Amino acid sequence: MPKLKPDTQRARREHILDAALRCFSRGGFHATTMQTICREAAVSPGALYVYFDSKEALIAGLCERDRAEFAERFAALAAAPDFLEALSAIGQHYFINEGPEKQRFVVEMGIEATRNPRIAEIFMSVDKFCSDNFEALFRRLQEEGRIAPRADIQTLVSVFNVVGDGMFWRRAIYPDADMAAMLPVVVDLIGSLLNPVKREPVEQKVSRSKVSAREGRR
Repeated sequence: MPKLKPDTQRARREHILDAALRCFSRGGFHATTMQTICREAAVSPGALYVYFDSKEALIAGLCERDRAEFAERFAALAAAPDFLEALSAIGQHYFINEGPEKQRFVVEMGIEATRNPRIAEIFMSVDKFCSDNFEALFRRLQEEGRIAPRADIQTLVSVFNVVGDGMFWRRAIYPDADMAAMLPVVVDLIGSLLNPVKREPVEQKVSRSKVSAREGRR
């Protein structure tokens, strides 16, 4: 059998992960078998096991894919001049544009993490990765004088996670929940906790400095 090209291998791997996501979201971790995923992906067991040797390996693949996507979106958020506007855009993607099956998968894996040490290791590593990134960003914004947090950064990150988890759960359980109406309110809530500091326009700041300098020479 000829060896598949790298692009073909990546496409086949992604196809299997997409099928696994649908299966886990629909039936949960225990009810989903490797055979179920084979049928969903329309591949043979041999083809599946070339890429993933267990359900845990599939979960790891899905979580790693999510981590890579988050890292890319987070990089844009961290570089954005308006943090809250960029945060709203990320919320739009995760809580409105993305299908509820992803939220169901996250909720299912969170519950399974309480029973399965391997799933807990995978799930918690992604959770820690996201939390660490937000903590580092909040600290940088504070050091740059762009926010004046109303609580310590670590507590704010915990609250941020609770709010995000709640929105994931709501979207998973109630697919028709009006997240578009809730998102601006949530962003305002986060904004009130972070307490952004308004920066004086450069032109105004320069003008004020010149006035002060003239007054100082009198």
